[in-house]
Amino acid sequence: MTTPDTALAFASIVDLQALLTRGEISSRELVTFQLSRIERHDRRLHAYIDVHAEQALAAADGLDALRRAGATLGALHGVTVAVKDLFDIEGWPTTGGSVARAPRIASITATAVQRLRQAGAIVLGKTHTVEYAFGGWGTNAVMGTPWNPWDLQTHRVPGGSSSGSAVAVAAGLACAAIGTDTGGSIRIPAGLCGLVGLKTTQGLISRHGLIELCPTHDTVGPLTRDVEDCALLLDAMSGADPLDAASAVAPAGRADRLLKRPVRGLRAWVLPQAERAAVNADVLAVYDRALRTFRDLGVVLVEQPLPLSLHEAMVAAGLLMSAEGYASLGALFEREDLDFDPNVRRRILLGRDIDAARYQHLLAARERAQAAMRLAMTGVDVCIFPTNAISAVALSEVDELATPLSLLGRFVNLLDLCALSVPAGLSSDGMPVGVQVVARGFGEATALQFGHAFQQATHWHRDRPRGLR
Repeated sequence: MTTPDTALAFASIVDLQALLTRGEISSRELVTFQLSRIERHDRRLHAYIDVHAEQALAAADGLDALRRAGATLGALHGVTVAVKDLFDIEGWPTTGGSVARAPRIASITATAVQRLRQAGAIVLGKTHTVEYAFGGWGTNAVMGTPWNPWDLQTHRVPGGSSSGSAVAVAAGLACAAIGTDTGGSIRIPAGLCGLVGLKTTQGLISRHGLIELCPTHDTVGPLTRDVEDCALLLDAMSGADPLDAASAVAPAGRADRLLKRPVRGLRAWVLPQAERAAVNADVLAVYDRALRTFRDLGVVLVEQPLPLSLHEAMVAAGLLMSAEGYASLGALFEREDLDFDPNVRRRILLGRDIDAARYQHLLAARERAQAAMRLAMTGVDVCIFPTNAISAVALSEVDELATPLSLLGRFVNLLDLCALSVPAGLSSDGMPVGVQVVARGFGEATALQFGHAFQQATHWHRDRPRGLR
């Protein structure tokens, strides 16, 4: 292995596949290298809850043997992924980020993980999550909060709930990761950690084998270093699964083949002036520069009012999350003899007061909002909004009653759209800022097309945290 360590740690999957194909590295060498980085850095970063080194090395040896024989399983052959600890992997413990119950040893493997393995991916381990995925800051009072690797001096939030997955990729402790997005839980940490994160349309990727929080909003998606890698993971995981009713008829596509289509002449809906007041000035500066880049690429920028304000959508989505979270987890969180993250417990127990009539009202209002948004998007191809209203703050500054990281995330889930977050710059204190490309349901290829065009014109996706060697 002759590739410099820092280059290897932050290489894209596409670049790693070129190295593997040429024989400049082996999968065993890649896994060994990443395990050494986990050993060196993860005591502080706290990305992983569990690392399965022996299984990863054995898988690498088998994949190396296949490659020597002239065979590969797919686009992810021999590269590594980390998996949020909401997904079952047969024989491995699943905690859901909670200590209230003993870890459950899974008897099945989640479909999404199976498909990654079928494409040749090596699972390094399970990553930390907000308890039962109910929180945007990335905090976990019972199992510890991962450390945003972009500031090694101050413990800053990584974003949640897919906190450990984002930290693992951002710190070069895995080639890619998967998480879940119920109200921004992939895009929020992607934006705060300088990554690409994709919230998929519900049903595109199976949720079989996943601990769910809010079935009407929960989705599965990838966290990667660039858009092309994101498309590779999407293509590996998407498609119908009879074990998940929501994805029984999901389309399977080849998003990676559509990335290089030009965006000139396409129309993008930009953040309305009425919504800008809630967004931090640093974020707006990065966002406005990103809009200029899209305009230079030939994108026509359109401003028009939202049919439902971001705040209204955030509140509606939060109520549905509490209602459905209480339906599935309320009996557990009502117990006083168990140890819970108090902030997650508060959010779950809010659902106790949402009766069946109010829940049905919320669902009907959601359907009306979805129809209004479909109509409003008739004249545009995508929306381009900031990913988050703020950049990563110090853990000591977190106000768990405030929701600045939910404002720009939840509306996508409420309206069942898809959205891609891409790195777009740095705040004045050097923390990543992302923008998200929001497309219609099952419009992932279009969102990826815009994201790829943006990355071809910028360098932010190639930046890496300082001080991590």
